[in-house]
Amino acid sequence: MKIFFYPPFKPLDHPNPSGDLVTARGLVEYLQSRGHEVTAASRLRTRWIYWEPGMFPQIRAEKKRVLDLAASAKPDLWLTYHSYYKAPDLLGPGVCKALNLPYAIFQGVYSTKHKRRIKTMPGFYLNRHALKAADHIFSNRKEDMKNLRRLIAPSRLSYIRPGIKPHSFTFDEKARVELRKQWGAEDKPVILSAAMFRADVKTQGLLWVIRACGVLKSQGLRFKLAIAGDGKERRRIEQAAKECLGEDFILLGKIPRDRMNRVYSAGDVFAFPGFNETLGMVYLEAQSCGLPIVACNNGGIPEVMIHGRTGFLTPLGDLEAYVNALKDLLLNSGKRAEMGARAASYVRSRHDLDCNYSNMEDILNRCIREHYERQG
Repeated sequence: MKIFFYPPFKPLDHPNPSGDLVTARGLVEYLQSRGHEVTAASRLRTRWIYWEPGMFPQIRAEKKRVLDLAASAKPDLWLTYHSYYKAPDLLGPGVCKALNLPYAIFQGVYSTKHKRRIKTMPGFYLNRHALKAADHIFSNRKEDMKNLRRLIAPSRLSYIRPGIKPHSFTFDEKARVELRKQWGAEDKPVILSAAMFRADVKTQGLLWVIRACGVLKSQGLRFKLAIAGDGKERRRIEQAAKECLGEDFILLGKIPRDRMNRVYSAGDVFAFPGFNETLGMVYLEAQSCGLPIVACNNGGIPEVMIHGRTGFLTPLGDLEAYVNALKDLLLNSGKRAEMGARAASYVRSRHDLDCNYSNMEDILNRCIREHYERQG
């Protein structure tokens, strides 16, 4: 297939890491590995763009540019990654209609509550237009599938389990010994966390972990908290950690994703509550390296772990329950090992990207065939 790929929320080469970017890049890499020709159709970011009238001429110019590019390149399919009310696909529907191209969306999101708010109403209707125009929509969240069924016929919807490449996230014993020595944690359990230090739910989640660890320290437990990530809120996070933990923490800075398996390998428990988390690829990565998870029962997290088997999900906002789950794992090395082994096996059996995306590939081929059959 020759595919025009478009992520309206964030272009593939965006410098700031995020779960969305990981999923988008993984999708493209999979398709390319299967021999498909994938072209980045546009770098136009549409996040809240409908409230920026000055951008409207640029949108029109970009649509014309993409139309010209597609007319000469002759793609077989347009594939948009993640269209929703904040960043609706403003290019795909028009380009596909003009050139009679099959149109698919991976991770389309539909939520009617946004049509009742002035700020989000334009985005709701623009996104709704894109969803209705699509030949097929894929989702890696069951909650989104339920909402999409209110608008889209089941025959045009497919659930694809989220996935990673497990061989990229395997346990590294040598790295474990090396890093734990650097961290001064040879004889202590390590609670590992990772997130961008943004002034939003990411930082709120890290502060939650720090608070929980502060309670554990006050109860006399020995451990080290290691946090991977960086950003504008670093000083705030570092200050909170000093106040709660003294010297029993380390900020690791920003770690390249292809080196994160080493960091996961040095930990004993992965802790991040995941407030408003749509999925959380870090949970799959950590489990793949053999770490049990402690998170909140929230958003899409239950779709990427199994409560009581690969970790613990605690009630959202219940700090005491979160502390107790961490304490249980800190005090029981046998349980940590059992859950970690099950976690690694679970990711390989249920969340292998290559296995999960093969079904999507078959459906895309079918979409192309059926689209042109309908056109006669």
